[in-house]
Amino acid sequence: MNARAREQSRSSHAPTWTLVMSVAASSLSFIDGSILNVALPAIRESTGANAAEVQWVVNGYTLPLAALILLGGALGDHHGRRLWLVIGTALFGLASLLCALSGSLEPLLAGRALQGIGAALLLPNSLALLNGAYEGEARGRAIGVWAAAGAISAAIAPLIGGWLVEHFGWPSIFYINIPFAAVAIFVALTKVAEVSDPGKARLDIGGAVLATLGLGAATYGLTLWSEKFTLTPTAGIAMAAGAILLIGFVVYERRLGDKAMVPLALFGNRCFTSLNLMTFLLYGAFGGAMLLIPFTLIEAGGYSPIEAGMSLLPLSILIGGASPMMGKLAERIGPHWPLTLGPVIVGAGLALATRIASDQSYWTHAFPAILVMSIGMAIAVAPLTSTVLASVDRHQTGMASGLNSALSRLGGLIVVALLGAVMAAKGEALLRPFAHALVIMGIVAALGGAAAFFGLQGNWRRTDKAPEKE
Repeated sequence: MNARAREQSRSSHAPTWTLVMSVAASSLSFIDGSILNVALPAIRESTGANAAEVQWVVNGYTLPLAALILLGGALGDHHGRRLWLVIGTALFGLASLLCALSGSLEPLLAGRALQGIGAALLLPNSLALLNGAYEGEARGRAIGVWAAAGAISAAIAPLIGGWLVEHFGWPSIFYINIPFAAVAIFVALTKVAEVSDPGKARLDIGGAVLATLGLGAATYGLTLWSEKFTLTPTAGIAMAAGAILLIGFVVYERRLGDKAMVPLALFGNRCFTSLNLMTFLLYGAFGGAMLLIPFTLIEAGGYSPIEAGMSLLPLSILIGGASPMMGKLAERIGPHWPLTLGPVIVGAGLALATRIASDQSYWTHAFPAILVMSIGMAIAVAPLTSTVLASVDRHQTGMASGLNSALSRLGGLIVVALLGAVMAAKGEALLRPFAHALVIMGIVAALGGAAAFFGLQGNWRRTDKAPEKE
């Protein structure tokens, strides 16, 4: 009786406390994604890392997150979402402590990989618990609060991170994660009821292993190749092994059918396929820019880490503030033009960023580019999410959302792996390859708009009917 009373008390507070927990847990990923970029030059200088190693400081986290986020959601469905959120959050906190205490490259890379695994477990279960705690308009308001908190975290984190790097060194940026992890775990264990849905789970361990190994080998090969654009035997073998493993992943998923981690039947939907292609291209280009711009401002522009963090502040403010308005506008006019124009505007912003130089004012060179990119992302982000969910049947929305999230990170993973020649340069020598990379990424972003333009023609919205039970 006492246990039942405690569970009922916990459930009565679940909506508000679940929101608190989701914000605290998800903020780990938002903070980590924006704070690291201002610390990369200091990490390179302190550890003596070469270009490939600097790339792996970023991709060591992104790889397991992209490959395992769908498995993390399935584990939560099967064994309990709160359980796996707590496991993922604890792992992320411990990994952050390892990164902070590392002082050298090898334990830092190990800590980053563990952070990625933790994020893959906590993110999908955090959102699943939040989605289940609210209904109707209350759910929309809660998700809006969650999104705003993420935008604020991403905006403030580079400023705090830059200040920490200047005064205490780069290891200090990882300590920020620990209080967020502690709050999320405490609230989850004391205020949030356990939820599971074993019938919904897809425990595709084989697919997760093949995806992780394939992406890891391909990324390693691309990273080695991109440093000098020379196909060494090691790079060639790694890329070939990655291609074979990824082909094996596709064959394996096809054999599993509806039980697969990534049901390939989803890609028979032209709208869904084009939107995911747009996501991959847009977020790949944008992720590469968010790495390169602060890195170049510090290395070639003479910015301090905190100045580089402040330079990106308009981005988070505009995306966080304008996305809700764009979501409402897209509901009225449809997503076709917002999702076509948004990536093209981002591409124009990337082209503007090629004007960044070592002796130019922030307000005349860096700020216009960041402003234009911010406008483009604000136009695209909210309509993209809602349209991906509307393009599939209701019972497929969880899978569609998870896959789209994984592909956004996969785009960044591949682009960062291809930036070796840029990351290898220093000082003034960095500006030319930086400009070339931005032009290419601008074209990639614009191609994302083209994918949306052609994919959203005609009737793209699916029905809301659930599958019939036999």
